Formats: sequence, C-alpha cells, structure tokens
Amino acid sequence: MKRIFLLFICFFTLFSIVLPVSAFELGVRGYYWFPELSGVIRADDAGIVGTELDLEDDLGVDNKSYPIAEVFAGIGKHHLSFAFYNIDYDGDTVLTKDIYFNGELFQANERIVSSLEYDNYDAMYRYDLLDLENFLAGGSLGLVARMMVFDGSASITSATVTTKENFTVPIPMVGANFHVGILKDIIEARVLVTGIGYSDNTAFDGQAEISLTPFPFLDIHGGYRFLKIDVEENDVKFDVDNSGLYMALTVSF
Repeated sequence: MKRIFLLFICFFTLFSIVLPVSAFELGVRGYYWFPELSGVIRADDAGIVGTELDLEDDLGVDNKSYPIAEVFAGIGKHHLSFAFYNIDYDGDTVLTKDIYFNGELFQANERIVSSLEYDNYDAMYRYDLLDLENFLAGGSLGLVARMMVFDGSASITSATVTTKENFTVPIPMVGANFHVGILKDIIEARVLVTGIGYSDNTAFDGQAEISLTPFPFLDIHGGYRFLKIDVEENDVKFDVDNSGLYMALTVSF
C-alpha cells in the first residue's frame, strides 16, 4: 500500500517539476461523497470456490459516506490529478445459509461480523482536445487516461473462525470529459466519464456536477457520481456499485 502511494506521489512531483513555473496551475480539492452501496464479493482459496455474497442481504453491510482528497496540476492543454480515499464497510448478521469464504465454511444460523476495507488511489491525465474558452460562455472537450488502484482486504469472523483475504486491484481506464460555462467564470457544468473492459473485468466511473465560483481561486461543487467495479483478481471477485450525491470545495492558483 505504501509503495503504491509513493509511486503516485513521485509521478505527480516529477510532472510538477518539469512544468514552467510561469504557466503552472496548482490546486487542491476536497469531496464529501454520500454513495449507496450494492454488490457482491467472493473469496476463493485452496481450490474451494467461495460463495458469492450480497453485501447488503447476506452480510448486512450498511452505507457510509466519506471524504476524498485530490491535488491537481496542469499547463496549457495538459492536466494531471491524484485523488485518494479510504473506506471501511462493516456488517453484522446471522447467516440464513451455509457459505464458503476464503476456504472456510460458515454455517447457517451462525452470527458473523464482516469487513470490507480498501484504499483507492486515483491518478488521472487529461488532454484538452477542444478548447472554446474564448467563445461565448466557454467550454472544452478532453480525452482522459486514468489508473485506479483498490488496495484492501475482506474478512469474516464467527465465534470460532476468522479469515481474511487481501487484494490489490489495478484498473486502467480511458474516457472523456466535457465542461461548459453557463454563466462565464461564475457557473459551470462538467461531465467526466471513464471506463474499461478486459478479460471479463469491467469498470465504469461517471460523474456530473455544477460548480459555482463566488470568488477567484475558489469553487463550490455539487454533483452525482456512479462508480461500478466488476473485477476478479487475487482469488477475489469484487463486483461493487457506489452511487450518490457529493459536495466539493476547490482552491486553485
């Protein structure tokens, strides 16, 4: 986990150093996301295929909201950002059926406590393909290349057994972003869509927002984000949807 974080930081720092100071854009953004969680998880081990477990119905996992931190830099048509968040979902329930998780059997009517925790590292490069900043209220269309890494663990504990499976899932994505000025330099709308499909794995991240700039260098955002990850890596099947409203604050220079 620490190696992944350091790799992203080194890449971001190198990008910052090579840019001319006179043209350098730099900023920080803080989100608070209120997603609803749905999906399934499965952990195999020792040749035993695990049971696909519904996070809500089988494990009793509840929704949580959480903060996201982002830094970004850019020059001209080139933009780079790095975001990070950590989330820890917990569940406490009595099983209605026998299940296998990470090679262990948990029987019906057993009480179990489950945990799904992960860090998300999100590096994104954006290139402005079309820039209409000097036309009417302004707007732009860009191409996006992105790398997300989910690094975490899933565990189940009963009165007699505790088992835990770690996973690291890198997900490259490509996509596009679009922004248009509704009231130039004051109100803007943005849409960002990225996704990928490979080896029966799929990922999609889409968000749309309205931003208000009441003062120079300060933006207030409100929007909706939908994130779907369906991958199978390291003996773990991870098929999770997170979708909901978010609020954000940006300070840039």
